[in-house]
Amino acid sequence: MAFYFEEPSRTFSEYLLVPGYSSSQCMPANVNLKTPVVKFKKGEESSIYMNIPMTSAIMQSVSGEKMAIALATEGGISFIYGSQSVENEAAMIARVKAYKAGFVPSDSNVTPDATMQDILDLKEKTGHSTVAVTSDGTANGKFVGIVTSRDYRVSRMDPSTKVKEFMTPLEKIIYAPEGTSLKEANNIIWDHKLNTLPIVAADGRLLYFVFRKDYSSHKENPLELLDAQKRYIVGAGINTRDYAERVPALVEAGADVLCIDSSEGFSEWQKLTIEWIREHYGDSVKVGAGNVVDREGFRFLAEAGADFIKIGIGGGSICITREQKGIGRGQATAVIEVARARDEYFEETGVYIPICSDGGIVYDHHITLALAMGADFVMLGRYFSRFDESPTNKVNINGSYMKEYWGEGSSRARNWQRYDMGGDKKLSFEEGVDSYVPYAGPLRDNVRLTLSKVRSTMCNCGALNIPEFQEKAKLTLVSSTSIVEGGAHDVMLKDNGMSPVK
Repeated sequence: MAFYFEEPSRTFSEYLLVPGYSSSQCMPANVNLKTPVVKFKKGEESSIYMNIPMTSAIMQSVSGEKMAIALATEGGISFIYGSQSVENEAAMIARVKAYKAGFVPSDSNVTPDATMQDILDLKEKTGHSTVAVTSDGTANGKFVGIVTSRDYRVSRMDPSTKVKEFMTPLEKIIYAPEGTSLKEANNIIWDHKLNTLPIVAADGRLLYFVFRKDYSSHKENPLELLDAQKRYIVGAGINTRDYAERVPALVEAGADVLCIDSSEGFSEWQKLTIEWIREHYGDSVKVGAGNVVDREGFRFLAEAGADFIKIGIGGGSICITREQKGIGRGQATAVIEVARARDEYFEETGVYIPICSDGGIVYDHHITLALAMGADFVMLGRYFSRFDESPTNKVNINGSYMKEYWGEGSSRARNWQRYDMGGDKKLSFEEGVDSYVPYAGPLRDNVRLTLSKVRSTMCNCGALNIPEFQEKAKLTLVSSTSIVEGGAHDVMLKDNGMSPVK
């Protein structure tokens, strides 16, 4: 006889938070949303943290390189979609890692005998106006000068003019020696009002540039998520089929954390994938797994060696798994049960495995509820697909701007490798749809607004960080009548030309 759960599975909309005592310190500006991404032992810290509890879904219509850069700037992690060639995914990862760094190798280099035309051609190719002049024209040749846009005026200079005639020579350049820390370099830039600071080896070779714009960017975005080399942190999706080829390429490209993209994680295929990664990389490569919706699924992936575990089946706005197959669980119930299993596992083993709530987020406050229920962070698809940075087209539908959004299980994505059925078998029916979502503008503005709501609610519950919030949160089930009461009712709304954004 089949096993029956005694309680119905519930969604986030069926719960509310009950306020708690708020001290005078409970102000949104004091709330710290830092959260662990990968597992760690009791008394230690996770090797990867986020500054905000938000990741973007492993989807073609969501997580490209622009999304990864924009989200890392705000403090979160984007998982570049794996439903593309190994080469293309690795190239995306490499471009994200190269976009920003504290110490930047020069990619625009000429010799003193190059010409003004060479400078213009190089600028068109790289898009960079700062050009290093080295004895042999290489990135690490003997440093002899620099050319910036201030050194020439195109309209007044013959294209055949030699670089050595208009470059700023070494003796007039402020530079720093090898071994200078990034903090020291930024202080030099600030003190001397520089745009660029070259880092030069003892034998005169050029090593790196440090740019003022990177320093300014961090001042403007204090939560930006950077690795030890001051590059943006980025994740990458993998599957349980071609991991032997894909994982090495993604690691070489610089991916900070991987995640198995699968419709259902309670599977030997995921165990085999994790085992292969551990055999070849040990614990140096971090990999999340999932998705699961109950205690058994969590324990299976925890014991298989997953670094974090994703929760959710069928709750996504473009997912029709429940409709097609009758499999899934209400997201709130799934998060609550898996969070309890996570805490039990921690008590037994001393190993804390972060959990990610993936799907089921309709309103901003659902993120807050997921955190209160025990999630360390959330993964969002539809939410991020609405922004400028998603890799889809913005279209005009009946006078309103929309963004295209499709599921990985749709015919458009054809990401059948995320459905583990053994061998070369492929899915014979869709588990996702092709759709539109209302265009919402830039990521930065939307994420900051969403998180202002999260911080405010946490203050209402007397919490200044996520662990404290999970300890103090009081949740109550609500009736269908109280759900109606929670919105505007018994009034006639004025038409302001705007629709509420879910």
